[in-house]
Amino acid sequence: MQLFGMPAEKGRWLLIPLGATVLLCLGTVYSWSIFRKPLEKLLSINATESLLPFTVLLVLFAVLMPITGFCINRFGTRTVTAVGGVITGLGYMLSSLDGNLQLLTFTYGVIAGVGVGIVYGVPLAVVAKWFPDKKGVAVGLTVIGFGLSPLITAPLAKSLIDSYGVRQTFVILGLVFTAIILAIATVLKTPPQDWTPAGWNPNVATSGGASSSNQGTMLQSQGFYGLWLCYTIGTFSGLAAIGISSPLAQEIIQLDAATAASTVSLFAVFNALGRIFFGWFTDRFSPKMGAIVSFVLVLIASLIMLRAGQGAVATYLVAFALFYFAFGGWLAIAPTTTLILFSSADYAKNYGIVFTAYGAGALGGTLLAGRIRDIFGSYTGFFYPTAGLAILGIVLAVFMLKRSFSPSTVAQV
Repeated sequence: MQLFGMPAEKGRWLLIPLGATVLLCLGTVYSWSIFRKPLEKLLSINATESLLPFTVLLVLFAVLMPITGFCINRFGTRTVTAVGGVITGLGYMLSSLDGNLQLLTFTYGVIAGVGVGIVYGVPLAVVAKWFPDKKGVAVGLTVIGFGLSPLITAPLAKSLIDSYGVRQTFVILGLVFTAIILAIATVLKTPPQDWTPAGWNPNVATSGGASSSNQGTMLQSQGFYGLWLCYTIGTFSGLAAIGISSPLAQEIIQLDAATAASTVSLFAVFNALGRIFFGWFTDRFSPKMGAIVSFVLVLIASLIMLRAGQGAVATYLVAFALFYFAFGGWLAIAPTTTLILFSSADYAKNYGIVFTAYGAGALGGTLLAGRIRDIFGSYTGFFYPTAGLAILGIVLAVFMLKRSFSPSTVAQV
């Protein structure tokens, strides 16, 4: 079988950078903190309100993921990607309209959020089916695009805002994203149902009972609920950190806006590295161990941020690098664990259900961070709940993931 004019075993590797590019466009949401200060000034809104469009987008993104799994099977990967790409771009462009917070929440939060939710799962589903022999690595390399996005889009957005204003920036980004996603949509496709990589024995790779579980079994298993709760906690702190990193750097550490924007780009590297590292770590050891390591890093970051003040640049950089690294890890731990425990044929549907935890974490973390800032005048108090939840996450991982993710099961996959 040929793919991109090469044997499928070689051609399939091109799908990883193509999928990562699509996710890089969608991952501009992680640069939202760059937009917040200009929007707060433009619309005369507070910290909680400037996080609202970001929060709504993340929630709708998570809600749409399960639906996307069914759409892929019915309409195909190319159609779903193209439709989602157009909706995403439209949401960005409409966000340029002269209006208020409610309109921005609808255009960016709802419309763009729907688009991101439709597209996001497609590259992951495509790569998962082309790489049944290298699940964790392939998915981790693909999803890196979403986490690495701020490395490119944060300074780009800052430059565009400085040159053209925040409204025109939405238009430019919307047009560019639509063009890129539509172009890549034409080549995204899944392998034939009976295709397997040469030399790979699927009977050995899926001999574990857990990996052949169906969707009904997933919803009845302790492992699913343990994964869902841990994923929620991981995204609670991670998405809040992404939403507040730039304004926190300016308000607490006293960095200027340009330097704060550049730190967001730096943290994107750690987000991406977290996806690669934890994709490998989950395959090599177990999802339980991956979860524990992630929560330990969040706990360390939370404790050192409680002591951060003006001029504590090193403390801020280390802490937020850990937040981004641990959060990026969950975007590899969760999909890889879903592939390990449940049928890869139902991956898009199964991971869509698991991914609702992302929306729950986004809603809780971003709203609480904004409220703490508005009530207490500082983001510092937010790191008490993140520390407490990290400890809870370790306990949940130890007791709820122990049985489902036994070493023998992991070894079989």
